[in-house]
Amino acid sequence: MSYELTGTVKEIFDEQTFDSGFNKRAFVVTSEADKYPQDIQFECLKDRVELVGKLSKGDKVTVSFDINGREWNGKYFVNLVAWKIESGSPDTTSEEPPPIDPPEEIFDEEPPF
Repeated sequence: MSYELTGTVKEIFDEQTFDSGFNKRAFVVTSEADKYPQDIQFECLKDRVELVGKLSKGDKVTVSFDINGREWNGKYFVNLVAWKIESGSPDTTSEEPPPIDPPEEIFDEEPPF
């Protein structure tokens, strides 16, 4: 199952490469969808690391991500793994002007009273 979050890029961390050849890069997005802003950390893995390289602090983005969980030594960890990052927030405004109410009927005749 995938999820989506829209917000502003707050922080971008350096890429981490491990001895096994595995690499990842994390970034933080501030979401203001709720009453209180939330700073949410995401990470991109392997070939998706290049997505983070296109970001700058202050960018408005929509992040598509999966939630991964695991257990290690009796402790549980959750990671938000981004697989798509779109610049800009979804467009909630329309280019079309709002529809105009139809004009009231025009009577050519006088009322019958």
